[in-house]
Amino acid sequence: MSLLNVEHLTHGFGDRAIFKDVSFRLLKGEHIGLVGANGEGKSTFLNIITGKLAPDEGKIEWARKVRTGYLDQHTILERGMTVGDVLRSAFSWLFEQEEQMNQLCGAMAEAEAEEMDELMEEFSVIQELLTMHDFYAIDVKVEEVARALGLLELGLDRDVEELSGGQRTRILLGKLLLEKPDILLLDEPTNYLDAVHIEWLRRYLQEYENAFILISHDIPFLNSVINLIYHMDQQTLTRYVGDYDHFQEVYAVKKAQLEAAYNRQQQEISELKDFVARNKARVATRNMAMSRQKKLDKMDVIELAKEKPKPEFRFRMARTPGRYIFQTKDLVIGYGEPLSKPLCLSMERGEKIVLTGANGIGKTTLLKSILGLIPPLSGQVELGDYLEIGYFEQELTGDADTTCIEEIWKEFPSFSQYEVRAALAKCGLTTKHIESLVRVLSGGEQAKVRLCKLINRETNVLLLDEPTNHLDVDAKAELGRALAEYKGSVLMVCHEPEFYEGLAGQVWDCSQWTTRR
Repeated sequence: MSLLNVEHLTHGFGDRAIFKDVSFRLLKGEHIGLVGANGEGKSTFLNIITGKLAPDEGKIEWARKVRTGYLDQHTILERGMTVGDVLRSAFSWLFEQEEQMNQLCGAMAEAEAEEMDELMEEFSVIQELLTMHDFYAIDVKVEEVARALGLLELGLDRDVEELSGGQRTRILLGKLLLEKPDILLLDEPTNYLDAVHIEWLRRYLQEYENAFILISHDIPFLNSVINLIYHMDQQTLTRYVGDYDHFQEVYAVKKAQLEAAYNRQQQEISELKDFVARNKARVATRNMAMSRQKKLDKMDVIELAKEKPKPEFRFRMARTPGRYIFQTKDLVIGYGEPLSKPLCLSMERGEKIVLTGANGIGKTTLLKSILGLIPPLSGQVELGDYLEIGYFEQELTGDADTTCIEEIWKEFPSFSQYEVRAALAKCGLTTKHIESLVRVLSGGEQAKVRLCKLINRETNVLLLDEPTNHLDVDAKAELGRALAEYKGSVLMVCHEPEFYEGLAGQVWDCSQWTTRR
């Protein structure tokens, strides 16, 4: 049974084409991984099929009465909403029905006898609908899901503005589970999630009976839950049966076959052109030359896709710092209330340390406390001598209503335009990306712009908060290589063991000293 049909979809932003004549079909029970490099249009595709964006051309047709649940990597939770408010918003359509039922009650109080039967019948239908969907047990359902996702400990009355990225992602996941949609659309759901909740989500999706479309650059996670791959590349969408590893094998074979066919055809074209050039002027051979020219004119020329620019990250080293990068003495971190026991930590020059542990226990707060961005509740942080610190924040700050070129120029006003463009191109961004507003770029492209700022500044210490979030496979591999090569010190928050194994000399489990459980 087809749940979704997309036919002849074409879409772009300005003169930048994203899709060209793309068709797609989603069948019942399919578990699809939507893959492709940063900026190929994966999130845009989900926004189009959910109606958030109107395509330039094409037709999107959902099966009747299909309910979708969409976890968007860019979803913003409004200040003033509590954890409970967000979870209960999964039942907003039922609350609307309740409001309609209350209005009917008011209308019945003033209705004439002939209207009363009609109003009573409508009231009865709504009441039956509410009962059928367990409307009067919503608070119990909310509490069950909140407990499963570790949200009760946060407090259902807590303002979402106070929460970390991972905690907010868990709330949105909880809302999706309460909605019980027929189809899940998940855009980078593991970003900001800790290892425990990534594993929980993995089991949930493995047992999920309905269809889902998943965008993820976490390949081990992707491989464990999907049975189909749709590859988004060069404005097209291609279907492959199996997991990501199998897709890579088949794609490599297809690419090699196309290149071989291209080379054979180019050889044939060269020989035909040479024959025509040598024989078209001679009367005796003119007809043969014309025949070969006709063959050239009718030939369906094979074109190879342009190679995408590969990112190249090289961190620039500042002067050598003192022996100690930082030392803490009875440091207690937090916002108003303590997030940690008194900490006596130290980091020496050249060390590479990873911070792990559940969301919301204070990993980002520790980085900001070391930097002096958040004052400690008690104790102190002593920074070493001659430090040149580079900081990569977990989330984009500011409105980003500037182009990529302007963003880099703000950081490096002495750069020429050529140097700015070259710096961005080295991070894997094309000319069209470079000239675009930062806010219209994908999460991965925005991360590359921020990395561009970092690698062009001389540093001897890097503080990185979830640097792999949103990055595609190539960019993630290149970042890992660059960090391994970097001679300075690295303190990094990361939930991907596959990324930091072999890179980190130490792994600090922050759950050992947190006051949060």
